[in-house]
Amino acid sequence: MKLNTTINGMPKNLEIRPDDYLVDVLRANGYLGVRQGCDTGNCGVCTVHLDGKSVLSCVLLAIKAEGHEITTIEGVPQQAATIANFFVEQGADQCGYCTSGTVMNILYMEQLVEDPTEEEIKHFLKGNLCRCTGYASQLRAIQAYFNLRRQQKSEGQVPRGGYEDENRKPESP
Repeated sequence: MKLNTTINGMPKNLEIRPDDYLVDVLRANGYLGVRQGCDTGNCGVCTVHLDGKSVLSCVLLAIKAEGHEITTIEGVPQQAATIANFFVEQGADQCGYCTSGTVMNILYMEQLVEDPTEEEIKHFLKGNLCRCTGYASQLRAIQAYFNLRRQQKSEGQVPRGGYEDENRKPESP
């Protein structure tokens, strides 16, 4: 069967089986930044955006993406690099396996919460597991990232995370 979707802004017509999960389809088509971890929706490494909203691709049947827009970590390279630099500076990136899913959730949070509190950050990242660094360094990195965004805004720069399209608004969680 065919899956007609858009991945990182490019229309795609992919051959899938009815029981394929989105993570498998994405990886089979070269989107290797989408990681596989638990295959139960518990670790967050497979996080992608579907129509601008964070979803766990390991528990989403690929056919559910029919007619929708998928964004993977490969589709947000500049934003991902910026956040990754904060992770490196804070020692929050050791093996990097969880980073792409975490970045995707940070970008989703940025779309919904302009200046997140520590509790809001923890809420948005609750499902992103990291076995290497612990979470204190990740929290510091994310807070530093949002501090930069706040500073840029106060200096008259309009910081953008996530997507280039200013008219695009994600659904509420």
